[in-house]
Amino acid sequence: MLNRRKALMLLSGSVIAPKMAFAATPREIMWDDLIPPGLPYSEIIGEGELNEENDSWTPIYDANAIKLNENLDGAYIKMPGFIIPFDTSAEGVTNFMLVPYVGACLHTPPPPANQLVMVDAAQPWPGDQLWDPVWVTGTMSTQLQSTSLGQTGYSIVADEMEVYVW
Repeated sequence: MLNRRKALMLLSGSVIAPKMAFAATPREIMWDDLIPPGLPYSEIIGEGELNEENDSWTPIYDANAIKLNENLDGAYIKMPGFIIPFDTSAEGVTNFMLVPYVGACLHTPPPPANQLVMVDAAQPWPGDQLWDPVWVTGTMSTQLQSTSLGQTGYSIVADEMEVYVW
């Protein structure tokens, strides 16, 4: 016979279990999801400045470039991107910037802050795979940060990474 305490324990377990299973499934997002709902990408990048002498173009961002999608703060997500390492070791890289395209911030002007993500990975990503596109899975935070390569709008504490295959 079930007493009241056992019945409550069983009931609470059936309510918690689905939430735990749901929390373990990351929400798959893409780069457009980092832009706040209702803000068109075209309103983030301004006209920019052309430097004919150095054959370069520098975008001019307005206040929309630092507007973040606050719905992603604390979300458990999975998103693709490319690695721009900050610190590498013999084991690989654990601290890096996730960018939407190859060479962003290195060979081209940096994207706006709401298109750059700082990542702190639990396991090092192999140094011989730095040019591969990756899936990063973890908890995202909305947080403006300044780095030597540009201002970032998001950060992820990554608990899993894998090669992105399309």
